[in-house]
Amino acid sequence: MSELSSLRKNYHQEILQKIVRLNTHPDKGSRYPSFADSSSKNSIAIAWKLIEKINTESITFVEDQSITAQTAGGRFEEITRNFLQNALDLLTHLRVGEWLYYTSIPISRFDQYEHLAALEKLSRENPQIAATLGGDYIIKPDIVVAKKPVYPSDINRPQREVISDDEEIAAFSPFIFRSNAPEKLILHASISCKWTLRSDRGQNSRTEALNLIRNRKGSVPKIVAVTGEPLPMRIASLALGTGDLDCVYHFALPELQKAIEELIENTGSSLEDQKDMLNTLIEGRRLRDISDLPFDLLL
Repeated sequence: MSELSSLRKNYHQEILQKIVRLNTHPDKGSRYPSFADSSSKNSIAIAWKLIEKINTESITFVEDQSITAQTAGGRFEEITRNFLQNALDLLTHLRVGEWLYYTSIPISRFDQYEHLAALEKLSRENPQIAATLGGDYIIKPDIVVAKKPVYPSDINRPQREVISDDEEIAAFSPFIFRSNAPEKLILHASISCKWTLRSDRGQNSRTEALNLIRNRKGSVPKIVAVTGEPLPMRIASLALGTGDLDCVYHFALPELQKAIEELIENTGSSLEDQKDMLNTLIEGRRLRDISDLPFDLLL
């Protein structure tokens, strides 16, 4: 097994252990996975089959000890951040500089958005300005990947001085750290984590994406979302369309494909529309697996 496959397997096992619970159906009294929608038989069927595909260690699930949606979301963010950090550590030979990983840190901490702190302060002090400009400038993405600027000495190659710290050229790029200026982190990626997608839960991911695009001074960070939602139709509410999110990533996409295909083959269930939508999202380059994300962050 490759190192990335091992990380992905551990990622799945940690999700099953820390997030997935077996709930009791309020009407039928049967058990169902906590990330399924109890009002949708298709959601429950896919969730059970998906667990079957990824639970290779035969984990025994905790029953009737449900956790809140907020707790599940927080754990999903932490587990996903750790997976990405460990995966990207395998790829240090393909990237430049030092990368850092955070959860729920305000975007005003980064070079492209530091001006928003002053704008928010001004809005708080002047209600008329606040009414004119609106608010909610400083969002806190679920996960951020940041890059440290590099020193001129990091840029220079053996026996070649590409740039000097005491020169005035290339003086404004945030990529280069100058000894006479404060170090500013660069926001490289904003990752929205949605363990499930119910009702309008995906809309704030789009709102945050547009905020990042419109309010920057500098380059746009990579803007993506990660989900564990079992129903492709609901994934489509977040993944379809362009202009905001770069792409959506599923925590177990190959397993989701196989789960739906087996349900159709073995039970003749009415999941053809879910299968068609899943194929549309994949072929339309709007949905990928979590294992694709570390490599896409290098683009």
